[in-house]
Amino acid sequence: MSFKTRILSEFSTDLRFLKQWADNPLTTGAIAASGVALSRAMAEEVPSDQSGPVLELGPGTGSVTSALLASGVARSDLSVIEYSVDFSQHLRKTFPGLTVYTGDAYALEEIFKEQPDLKFRAIVSSLPLLTRPLKDRTALVESALEHLRPGAPFIQFSYGPQAPVKARRGIYSASPSKWIIRNVPPARVWTYRSDPKMG
Repeated sequence: MSFKTRILSEFSTDLRFLKQWADNPLTTGAIAASGVALSRAMAEEVPSDQSGPVLELGPGTGSVTSALLASGVARSDLSVIEYSVDFSQHLRKTFPGLTVYTGDAYALEEIFKEQPDLKFRAIVSSLPLLTRPLKDRTALVESALEHLRPGAPFIQFSYGPQAPVKARRGIYSASPSKWIIRNVPPARVWTYRSDPKMG
């Protein structure tokens, strides 16, 4: 891809994201897609010494999706849940063969009710948690952990100075990355894991 083509592609993606944000600011949560550095930092938290399914929540235009695939996650192992019909169509066109669910990522039990025993090796989330009440954020993290293999990570980025959901001693931990200052705005990646004793 030439430099000119890449710039035009990035500009088109940002325009699509900005339009979606203007139409639905609380569900989109940001005016631009995650930057390359942030996307890579999230993908790096996915265990590379394992195989099996990975779930992405709120992929938007696919910045993190691209990073996950580039990091070695097989397309056949990656599923995404996107609320926006427009973004869902964009993802299907951009990543042929990707499993795309159009729906509410806060309702994992409903989406996977036909697959109650499905456990992911990682769940990666770009959902705008800080736009939701704390009880909704907490419910999402705890629901995600129930859909993960023991000790597997729930990976969430945040622009806030503190964890979007605080750790619960003896139940799950929350570990932050360093600030990713090359992202605009700067962000951190928070990795949640169930306490092994709870398994």
